Amino acid sequence: MKKLHRVLSSLLLGAVVGSLPVQAQISSPSSASGSSAWYAPGSAYLGLNAGRSSYRQGCGTGVFSCGDKDNAYSIYGGGMFSNNFGLELGYLDMGSIGRGGGTTKAHGINLSLVGKVPLTPTWGLFGKVGTTYGRTSVTSTPGSGVTSGDEDGFGLSLGAGVSYDFTDRWSAVLQWERHDFKFSGSGRDNVNAATLGLKYRF
Repeated sequence: MKKLHRVLSSLLLGAVVGSLPVQAQISSPSSASGSSAWYAPGSAYLGLNAGRSSYRQGCGTGVFSCGDKDNAYSIYGGGMFSNNFGLELGYLDMGSIGRGGGTTKAHGINLSLVGKVPLTPTWGLFGKVGTTYGRTSVTSTPGSGVTSGDEDGFGLSLGAGVSYDFTDRWSAVLQWERHDFKFSGSGRDNVNAATLGLKYRF
């Protein structure tokens, strides 16, 4: 896991460093064609995203109904310490699914390094790599083949998305993310989420 984390971090760094010549050709923050505050160094922001999560847990014996998707949301804040890099801290809730005659749910606190690549003064791409301190809770009916229990711990997190600035302070964000959680009886597994949200810069 640590080796994978280092490799992903290196790839993110290389992608962002490689974007620097592109950024030099994009309009400066004073450009009349639109807002470029999206990647302005030192800008802090708050965001709220909502969408759908996708669990990869097994269904046990198959006697009980088994779901794998639910509503998900995240609340986060961060700041850019250069044109391309920043840090972000947030809380995420992946909702709960029914399986094994009970429920399985996951939530946590995430800390990520964010890399941003401006495409135009208003559009940009971003990637994230970090860690999530996650907590999971599994309840089930005896004989379902699903182990009940609570687990917690740190796991790798990844994310990517696109951002659009429709004012100097407000942005729309479309994001995909993956978080590694520890589940009772089944070890570690990923929970994915696709979300849409709003971000406010101040």
